[in-house]
Amino acid sequence: MLFPELFKQLEAVRWNMERDIPWSSFDASKLSDEQAQTIKMNAITEWAALPATEMFLRDNRDDSDFSAFMSIWFFEEQKHSLVLMEYLRRFRPELVPTEAELHAVRFEFDPAPALETLMLHFCGEIRLNHWYRCAAEWHTEPVIQAIYETLARDEARHGGAYLRYMKRALNRFGDEARAAFAKVGVLMASARRTAQALHPTNLHVNQSLYPRDTVQSRLPDPQWLEQWLDHQIRFDGVWEGKVVERILHNLSLLMERSFASVQELNRYRKDVMRTLGGVAQPA
Repeated sequence: MLFPELFKQLEAVRWNMERDIPWSSFDASKLSDEQAQTIKMNAITEWAALPATEMFLRDNRDDSDFSAFMSIWFFEEQKHSLVLMEYLRRFRPELVPTEAELHAVRFEFDPAPALETLMLHFCGEIRLNHWYRCAAEWHTEPVIQAIYETLARDEARHGGAYLRYMKRALNRFGDEARAAFAKVGVLMASARRTAQALHPTNLHVNQSLYPRDTVQSRLPDPQWLEQWLDHQIRFDGVWEGKVVERILHNLSLLMERSFASVQELNRYRKDVMRTLGGVAQPA
């Protein structure tokens, strides 16, 4: 089981909201209304760890080890939402999300293949780590900068934990896992070819609720994510390149072969599909 070791590792580096956030360093002159609004949207987005956890537990009923790990992931992700709300409570109380706004992002996700979902969230952690690092550079107020840097480190650790479960899946499922990971890897490393931000909170997950079946579509401002990325924190091609590099690097280590580009990963995906006797779909 991976859960006991992961619990010890993550417990050893867990931060304390009162002791480890430099609340006394707050500088009101360096927080704009525009910046504060984005903090509210991220606080609500992080609350969506709740329905994601419900999805993971439902779709991994046969995997008690991974389901136990969800106790850590869920706690730390909800803590992200909580620390952002605490920041607003202290310094912009009029922007603290209401319970109704938080509850709006709790909805059922359609069942999906567990291996693909695992890879999707691994890539999501990599992307969120880079989004938060970029956000920390855009913000000018020191406390929220420290918060985003703290959250970014958590997301990187979560990605590492997901990677451990991906390695376990390769040993258990072989080419089935390789095909699933390569398929989602091609998708999540191809953001330049899509009009939307590629993150689990921005993907359609409940056909019956379409088009309000993404987390972002259920926020008070459904368009805020693209505005935040493109015009506020300016998550540009350089930052996106870092995300792609990390996805390809980790898949190279996982598959024990080098992927220098998304195209190489896609060729590998097609090779694995042929080995499985499936038909590779064009990407």
